[in-house]
Amino acid sequence: MDALLPLLAKIAFWATPVLTAVILHELAHGYVAYRLGDPTAARLGRLTLNPIAHVDMFGTVLLPLMLIMSGSPFLFGYAKPVPVNFANLRNPRRDMVYVAAAGPAMNLLLAVASAFILQQVQASQFPMHLSAAQSSTDLILVSMLQVSVFINVALAVFNLFPVPPLDGGRVATGLLPRGLALPLARLEPYGMLIVVGLLMTGVLGDIVHPVTAFLVNVLL
Repeated sequence: MDALLPLLAKIAFWATPVLTAVILHELAHGYVAYRLGDPTAARLGRLTLNPIAHVDMFGTVLLPLMLIMSGSPFLFGYAKPVPVNFANLRNPRRDMVYVAAAGPAMNLLLAVASAFILQQVQASQFPMHLSAAQSSTDLILVSMLQVSVFINVALAVFNLFPVPPLDGGRVATGLLPRGLALPLARLEPYGMLIVVGLLMTGVLGDIVHPVTAFLVNVLL
């Protein structure tokens, strides 16, 4: 039992920030799409903070758990993608950019908010006046906030990689001239294979990790 305690503590530190990051990421996509004319997510009950509506058993639970238990140097997860019918948007090409960018923007906002709360918690700590229980509670809160900053920055940077169906690919498709946007859009059926290949070869990590580390250092 004692051997399980460090693992259970690690899972507890990561679970809440990861769930919050991936669920609000998807909720942001759906809400912006709704405001721009597409009610698909709302009709399917996906514009809710209820985690049950967003949790993907593999992507939200099993995959992060396996990575934590294996001691992986990175953590990755995802919620059920919020359905968006781009044909319903008032200006599909332009509004696709806003809908795609909403997820990473939400994660960056959560990272900034977590860093701000972390600074306030650390500024209010006076060890000589804290009881052991209060000090332990503050330590857990500080750890979870640090994880939240890292997770949200990493998720934002990863999703902004310009390969569809990642958010960055859809943003690029909406912003590039049509002569460049169309060939990029045609990559979407193969996009995740490309991303997995870049992850396995370490190329994606070489791109994402420095940007993530820089932003995390700025916030912390």
